[in-house]
Amino acid sequence: MKIILATSNKGKIKEIRECFKDMEVLPYSEVLGEFEIEENGKTFKENAMIKAKAVFDKLDKKEGVVVLSDDSGISLPILGNAPGIYSARYAGEEASAKDNLYKLIDDLKKRGIKKTPAFYTAAIALATDSGIFSVHGWMYGSAISEAKGDNGFGYDPMFIPEGFDKTLGELDEDVKKRLSHRSKALQRAKILLYNL
Repeated sequence: MKIILATSNKGKIKEIRECFKDMEVLPYSEVLGEFEIEENGKTFKENAMIKAKAVFDKLDKKEGVVVLSDDSGISLPILGNAPGIYSARYAGEEASAKDNLYKLIDDLKKRGIKKTPAFYTAAIALATDSGIFSVHGWMYGSAISEAKGDNGFGYDPMFIPEGFDKTLGELDEDVKKRLSHRSKALQRAKILLYNL
């Protein structure tokens, strides 16, 4: 079985490849070239399904191929669950991951918030010749108004998982993998995939 990833995010590609070590895993850009996918869903699940379907529909040979997409982000209840589905473009369409991180930190500082509940969501969609399926994973904890640590990517330096006193940016990769919303969703996707 071949898995085509509907992403070009290097961090996500690495994590997904590690989960599916026994399968060939390729980013869609290596198979189809780069093309724009409009993410106009209202939820992580909708956006994941849009991406998976867009890539699957462009493939010539679909039999034995699964397109896997991920839509994920961080939500802060105190901000009405922002940035949520806009996590990757919170500071603007052309913003870098660091721009997004520091915009969220600034938003907390403007409100005088040093620490607040937060959670990550990962929606994984699988497009196959049998249909499109989805699973979710979550990770709960707190967001802080400063960046600590250089591990991980995205908002990891400002997120402290439940039961820990360090950010994901400070924790070892193995610990992060065990806790990760994406790891949890990928494990569920793996079970689903083997039962399709």
